[in-house]
Amino acid sequence: MRLVLTLVCRDFDALQAALPEGLEAVAAAGQPVCGMTVLGEGAMDLFTEGENPAPLAAAAARALERREADFCAQGAEGRAKRLLVADMDSTIIGCECLDELADLAGFKDEIAAVTARAMNGEIPFEAALIERVAKLAGLEIAALERTWTERVRLNSGARILARTMAAHGARCVLVSGGFDYFTERVAKAAGFAAHRANRLLDDGARLTGEVALPILGREAKLQALMDEATTLGVALSDTLAVGDGANDLSMIEAAGLGVAFHAKPIVADRAAARIDHTDLTSLLYFQGYGAETFVND
Repeated sequence: MRLVLTLVCRDFDALQAALPEGLEAVAAAGQPVCGMTVLGEGAMDLFTEGENPAPLAAAAARALERREADFCAQGAEGRAKRLLVADMDSTIIGCECLDELADLAGFKDEIAAVTARAMNGEIPFEAALIERVAKLAGLEIAALERTWTERVRLNSGARILARTMAAHGARCVLVSGGFDYFTERVAKAAGFAAHRANRLLDDGARLTGEVALPILGREAKLQALMDEATTLGVALSDTLAVGDGANDLSMIEAAGLGVAFHAKPIVADRAAARIDHTDLTSLLYFQGYGAETFVND
């Protein structure tokens, strides 16, 4: 089968520096390069042949270990996906909304420590969410708007990712263990077609410290991926999932292409590909999009 190793770096100079190691990786996997395509200023496809992409991915990991380069090894056919399911906090946006709400309530350090343990897979997500939300009891609802306007920012490439895939016929869905107050706004700002998340409960003026049940956690994210694929009429092989925390791992492992984005070790070690050095546009390069096809309007 035809395989492709995609290299993505911050700029052209970094790509040029990493290219010899990329070629070395292809050779180490046992086959010569049979084609090369420049995708953007810092991105390139190297094509080869092989029975499966695993040896190529392993060789690339060894060869590029000392380079600030992200890569993806996969089959060349069908790599442009028809469904994107993305985590929100610390993936599409640059913060954890619950931690920021906790800051306004005066509990950020305590809550952030629990968040980190949950995202590292050290404690169950659902129990950790209930524990953290309880600390928000009595916080004025206005804190949600303040957090949105003052602290939530799209990560670099988020808008281009969603809008480019949508422009080429893909469905983009935001699935978060966070809260629908934020996913609704982030989905609109970035260009996602739909969103799923948890809901904070309030008494009309203040948060009650409770979250609506059932909680959207790790298995619910996986179910969302499967539901969306079924509704769209596509196989899981035609899907892309991206996230950073342990509650994203099931959907990342089930998707046709699962990517860890600046992720916790438990996710980065088990995802098919990882983004450690570049931004979310790498997900477009991994699918074979050239920079000239990117949409940002």
